[in-house]
Amino acid sequence: MEINSGRLESELAQLATFSDAPAPAVTRIVFSETDLRARAWLKERCQAAGLQVREDAVGNTFARWSCNHAEGPAIGTGSHIDAIPNAGRYDGTVGVLGGLEAIRALRESGFTPKRPIELLVFTSEEPTRFGIGCLGSRLLSGVLNEDKAAKLYDSTAASLDELRQAAGFGGSLSSVRLPTGHYAAFVELHIEQGPLLEQEGVELGLVTGIAAPASMRIDVRGEGGHAGGVLMPNRRDALAAAAEIILSVENLALATGAIDTVATTGICDVFPGAINSIPSHVSLGLDVRDTDLSRRNALVYAIKEAADAVAFKRRLSIKTELLNADDPARCDSKILDILRQSCTEEKVTCMDIISRAYHDSLFISRIAPTAMLFIPCRGGISHRPDEFASMTDIANGVRVLACALGKLAQ
Repeated sequence: MEINSGRLESELAQLATFSDAPAPAVTRIVFSETDLRARAWLKERCQAAGLQVREDAVGNTFARWSCNHAEGPAIGTGSHIDAIPNAGRYDGTVGVLGGLEAIRALRESGFTPKRPIELLVFTSEEPTRFGIGCLGSRLLSGVLNEDKAAKLYDSTAASLDELRQAAGFGGSLSSVRLPTGHYAAFVELHIEQGPLLEQEGVELGLVTGIAAPASMRIDVRGEGGHAGGVLMPNRRDALAAAAEIILSVENLALATGAIDTVATTGICDVFPGAINSIPSHVSLGLDVRDTDLSRRNALVYAIKEAADAVAFKRRLSIKTELLNADDPARCDSKILDILRQSCTEEKVTCMDIISRAYHDSLFISRIAPTAMLFIPCRGGISHRPDEFASMTDIANGVRVLACALGKLAQ
């Protein structure tokens, strides 16, 4: 079995040209004209490889290799091709095009699977357009139902239903959920988006667990006024209060003593935003993640308590809202054993690793045995134009993926 690295490298470069940002940056927002052109290009590649392609009501794309005698639940692999603004070319796409190349390598080697092997391209893994990540896999797994999905809007107030139908994806969103037993196993190939593999000099990471985020919004309402006219003892400065909360978020995360606990204040919207006006309203957006659910939830509660204490001390109003909270996932031990065996056979070094970023596999794990395979990325950099993974590392990942898919399909 051989991986055609030249073909894969060329396809990664071609896919990166479907972008609303100049190279080397990649911007590809779900259901945009650019996204739809990229989808059409990818479907042509899948069909040329002899795969049967179908799409569901939200645009999740399935490309299946089903030999005459292949039956039962499929063996799945795949990732996403949407990209946040000013991103790089490897996030998600390595798992999609690498998954396609793994299937082609198996076919070209003369391998005959006893189970169907299916490439799955998830819709909207990034939260850019609708404010929620892993939209397609949430619907596939039933974590997000049709009623809640119908309430999703983008920044222009266009609904998910309007945008998906305009993109050509009709039908009821309830039909997106996969039937029980659709997949016997699922393996997602992805860049690490962290520095550990590179630092350790290890070629592949076997993901044993996937951290999950809780998203919070904290609204701080104080009292505005002229920067020169309101004396300091009389102030109820919403931004000063928000600053205390931001520092508390950082300190509370550090206080857990756990390396897998992280908390980020990524949004700070200040009103009215004038240099000579005391801020009267601040909206904070928080991301809290951990591989341990109880520790993550305890941190969320501690942040709320800290915000309440700031509100009391500073005599202003603070509202804390939990927008979303997902459970972490453990990867399937049997699939991990097959991945280790495949690494040994392909003479590729590997180590166990935690995914601190979350992926579509987090939600597929709710309905099927799931694991992830990480390749190193230079400096651990991702979501930036200088995101980079070498073709040697990508080819290693694809070879091990192909080997594992073959074993699982037998």
